[in-house]
Amino acid sequence: MAGAKERVRVAGRELTLTNLDKIIYPETGTTKADVLAYYAAVAPVLIPAAANRPATRKRWVNGVGTAAEPGEVFFQKNLEDSAPGWLPRAAITHKDRTIYYPLVNDPATLTWFGQINSLEIHVPQWQVDSHGNQLNPDRLVLDLDPGEGAGLAECVEVALLARTILQDVGLETVPVTSGSKGIHLYAGLDGSQTSDQISAFARELARALEADHPDLAVSDMKKTLRTGKVLVDWSQNNAAKTTIVPYSLRGRPTPMVAAPRTWREISSPNLRQLDYQAVMRRVKEGKDPFAAVEHGGGHPGGTEQVTHDGGAHQRLERYRSMRDPDATPEPFSGAPGGGNTFVIQEHHASRLHFDFRLEHEGVLVSWALPKGVPESGGKNHLAVQTEDHPLDYATFEGTIPKGQYGAGQVTIWDHGTYELEKWINGREVIATLTGSEGGGLGGTKKFALIHTGRGRGPDAEGQWLIHLMDKDHHTFHPRRTHAGDGPDADAPDGDAAEGDEVAADAAASGGKAEQEPAAKTPAPPLRAEDFSPMMATAGTAADLQGSDWKFELKWDGVRALVVADDARVRIISRNGNDVTGTYPELTERSCWPEGPFIADGEIFAVGPSGKPDFGVLQGRMKLTRPGDVAKARAAIPVRLMLFDLLADAGQDLRRLPFAKRRERLEQFYRPSDCPVELSPVLDEKIEHILESARELGLEGVMAKRTDSRYVSGQRTRTWIKIKLEQTQEVVVGGWRPGKGGRQGSVGSLLVGIPDAGKLRYVGRVGSGFSTRELAELRQKVDKLARKTPPFEDVPREDAADARWVTPRLVGEVTFGEWTGSGKLRHPVWRGWRLDKDAEDVVAES
Repeated sequence: MAGAKERVRVAGRELTLTNLDKIIYPETGTTKADVLAYYAAVAPVLIPAAANRPATRKRWVNGVGTAAEPGEVFFQKNLEDSAPGWLPRAAITHKDRTIYYPLVNDPATLTWFGQINSLEIHVPQWQVDSHGNQLNPDRLVLDLDPGEGAGLAECVEVALLARTILQDVGLETVPVTSGSKGIHLYAGLDGSQTSDQISAFARELARALEADHPDLAVSDMKKTLRTGKVLVDWSQNNAAKTTIVPYSLRGRPTPMVAAPRTWREISSPNLRQLDYQAVMRRVKEGKDPFAAVEHGGGHPGGTEQVTHDGGAHQRLERYRSMRDPDATPEPFSGAPGGGNTFVIQEHHASRLHFDFRLEHEGVLVSWALPKGVPESGGKNHLAVQTEDHPLDYATFEGTIPKGQYGAGQVTIWDHGTYELEKWINGREVIATLTGSEGGGLGGTKKFALIHTGRGRGPDAEGQWLIHLMDKDHHTFHPRRTHAGDGPDADAPDGDAAEGDEVAADAAASGGKAEQEPAAKTPAPPLRAEDFSPMMATAGTAADLQGSDWKFELKWDGVRALVVADDARVRIISRNGNDVTGTYPELTERSCWPEGPFIADGEIFAVGPSGKPDFGVLQGRMKLTRPGDVAKARAAIPVRLMLFDLLADAGQDLRRLPFAKRRERLEQFYRPSDCPVELSPVLDEKIEHILESARELGLEGVMAKRTDSRYVSGQRTRTWIKIKLEQTQEVVVGGWRPGKGGRQGSVGSLLVGIPDAGKLRYVGRVGSGFSTRELAELRQKVDKLARKTPPFEDVPREDAADARWVTPRLVGEVTFGEWTGSGKLRHPVWRGWRLDKDAEDVVAES
């Protein structure tokens, strides 16, 4: 790696490594090449400690800097759009959004991390399974953090005390010097208890240590209580928390490592934190103390040891619970595989179907194909995901006896290896399979599987579609099942029922039954409260590769659903408030087609420049009294730009692809003198559209995949918003008094963004307010006054004279960029977002 740029192949993946001579740790002269060499050396021990765990990263794009001048750091959860498709990932749905986390499951992923300077890797104490489900934690961790006046020696003392308690309940522990100041103490678990249960256990353990050794240990995080003591931080067992993964580098002035140690080392008076070179030597010598956590676990309160099988023991639990090992010849051992094997088995159960199985994360992830393997790209077949199977099922052929689950003859139709292009657990898989000579595939074929979002009951894995990809097309466009689809789409009722019968083969043969197909019932009447706006994800033109997209200009206003019955029309804001009285010119019944419908659009006002102006719209958004609205209608007229039709004449249209909903919208809309327009769909190249939008001074462009369904209340990547300037919605959590001309008013607002149930401080904004807004601002914040800050991490200089408020008010700012510490650089106020609640706010980029 001596050169500045190099093309390498890692674990079968081609990567380009650049700027290899760049200094990442200035105090030691450690380069990017050194970082990459380290992660390559420790991959065999780091990957087992991180595998199948959603990874959060800390990136130092320009290096860590020095102790005097630290470098800027980015805390990153969502996988960036430039990430290669083959990189393993998991889609985790949080309260307000879905985040695609990378999974550190192979050396190529580690190399990619190093290439983009993701130095620190943080993971939770739980894994995801191959279906995208969060499993119970398989390890417990205590973070022993010395307060001022305490050090590593005191951490060792507490670690030894905690070890004794954990041994008493049957848990063996492994210490990890954190690479910073303290020690992390890990114990393997058997996965039988939830995160809440393990957190409660860890909390009581920390309190017991504090009660028995009050001069040494403390369980409260208040800094004032920690002087001369060691904080026993139990909170990292919370399902929402993460800990730096063992063997990860640290973003310290020197390249230190979170290094697993032996108890003999911990007890040494010469104990110190280890740097990357020392850890590389240890790994080369075959030392891996953390293997004891990965390969063994127990249950707090019991001494029984449980043998892990690469993390697959939890994933195979359902498979084993459904079968009697003494009554069926099917394998139970969970023997290791080759890493990329596949098998397709012909299964003559109560009905003939094919079982499609891919080796992944230590198991065979399995789908039943009621209509077999698709033979052309013109038709998508239903695939019903079933329970994961052990890896040695890849060679199984034989007869499952009558009365057992899946009774019938199983033969191998084809088997071989596959090359993975994309795997999002529980969401999407793209892989190229190379079968055996004379096998059913007839050579090499590329398949895509995508979840349809349908499934029933707690044990239903849901329905997928499997698609044979043409050589010249690399993207799978699933055809949605709805009335009016052509003959190349699977039948929505027949196939689903057949797939359910496959899953219920055991019931037909006397084994353990799956859930029976539900009887068809008439669709319930549509309720307006069940509809809410679908949201887009911020992105760039680079996100639009490989799919069919349509484009609309982005209107700088507020989102609105138009809800109508035979008699009246209502306007509902994005946060569900009825704002009909604020915009009466949009609700005249004669402006709209007859009959009930629900449409989606944007309300905007035109400014002096002749373009949509969000600042001008502020003068209408706050008005509710009829007299005030009547006066404002002439001064601030508004228009509604329609861009989607969700329901019409009692029919829910949301399952239709966007292209067909657009056709329905164009048939629905009728031009008139009313202030309602149809948002134009643009067919030009995105680069040209962006250039035109920039010349016109518009906010940006909306890109919508032609096959995208309308998913109410969710933020998806099938709609991408490409903004020409950076904007961000923020929640107000405090303010600082004004000076000079603003004496007695607000000088600046302290703002934040909800993150994992907390309000993350992102900076203060003091410019962009109109005179009228400043006059109203003090009254707004005084009504929400509180004594304590809603943020956890306000810098001292910002909090010096701050007044705190209950975080309910939502506004929007423009800004230059995000700083390395996650703050807004040069934010400027745009206006209030009365259409949004605080919990709706997410980081746009």
